[in-house]
Amino acid sequence: MSGSDTARAADRMPHHRLRVLRGGDDAGPDVPAVERAVSELLLALGKDPGSDHLVETPRRVAQSYLELLTPPQFDLTTFPNDEAYDELVLAKQLPVQSLCEHHLLPFHGIAHIGYLPGNRILGLSKLARVLELFARDLQVQERLTKQVADWLQEHLAPRGVGVVIEAEHLCMSLRGVRATGARTVTSALHGLLRDDARSRQEFFALTGSGS
Repeated sequence: MSGSDTARAADRMPHHRLRVLRGGDDAGPDVPAVERAVSELLLALGKDPGSDHLVETPRRVAQSYLELLTPPQFDLTTFPNDEAYDELVLAKQLPVQSLCEHHLLPFHGIAHIGYLPGNRILGLSKLARVLELFARDLQVQERLTKQVADWLQEHLAPRGVGVVIEAEHLCMSLRGVRATGARTVTSALHGLLRDDARSRQEFFALTGSGS
């Protein structure tokens, strides 16, 4: 059943939950292999992984990557839009952090996620959960922004979806140009939030992102 078929079937349900976990061919981190790789990296950097200060570093690094790259499963809870609410629902300043796939350094910031309800409304905490679903991966900010918007459009079937992410990339602030404090802003829009000028303007005004 496609996402749109799932959404149409959910329209008939008083309370709908979809168990969510990230799919694909990714088998997840091989923790012992990560530990060995970190030990080899330390050696290549001229460090002694057997020293008192570094002996636990491979284990700690492996556990850190396991945490950063493994999103928790969750139930996407939706409810019937009994009141026919047709205005924007917006969650602002959701914290977001991910790993740049080019340098394996973090980027972090805030996200604003909004939608115009159709027949279903969403449990508000689930907007943050969907963000986390895709952020806990090796990412680029542009793809992360689009993945969140596309996923919500497919599974919730709203009249419009908007996602804005503002983030600082450590690969830019700690190395290279060292532009500390510089933030990158990306957006992805669907439906009325993309096609209707007034709805689009309202979304960007409420997120403080300009038009």
